[in-house]
Amino acid sequence: MDAPPVLLSEAEIAKRVKSLAEQIDQTYADAGSLVLIGVLKGSFIFLADLARNLTIPHRIEFIAVESYGAKESDVADPVRLLMDVRHAIDDEHVLLVEDIVDTGHTLAYLKRLFTAHDPASLRTCSLLHKPERTEQDVALDYLGFTIPDVWVVGYGLDYAERYRTLPYIGELPPEMR
Repeated sequence: MDAPPVLLSEAEIAKRVKSLAEQIDQTYADAGSLVLIGVLKGSFIFLADLARNLTIPHRIEFIAVESYGAKESDVADPVRLLMDVRHAIDDEHVLLVEDIVDTGHTLAYLKRLFTAHDPASLRTCSLLHKPERTEQDVALDYLGFTIPDVWVVGYGLDYAERYRTLPYIGELPPEMR
């Protein structure tokens, strides 16, 4: 399997993840603890590295969602929850951790969903954002990188379940799809 060209190197990602963790540590220094909620499967590597760089007390939860996108235009909401958190998050400080914000539909859905759980606070963190593709405006409290509208893989992101474990983020050209 050929490797896609590098868009963001392993070193660039590691440096930015460390910086994000420092910002999050400052925000939640007096909070007691933080619940990190990772959106599977794409966020798992980013979430692991982010959590390892945090110095504040925290616990990790995972959720899974399914996006319909343009495949099924008659669905009321283009996103649905497949796997919910296992422990209550009411009165907890919550940070939703995404791999990428593309259209914004998934993150908007998740913010609505978890706001209904009455957390003490709810913030968002995404490794990547494609502002050119954003259809639903969602505020990101922590952002790793803004990228152009290209297909990216690696560091948790995949194409047909391939390339997910590359240590960098690569741009997948059409001939590799």
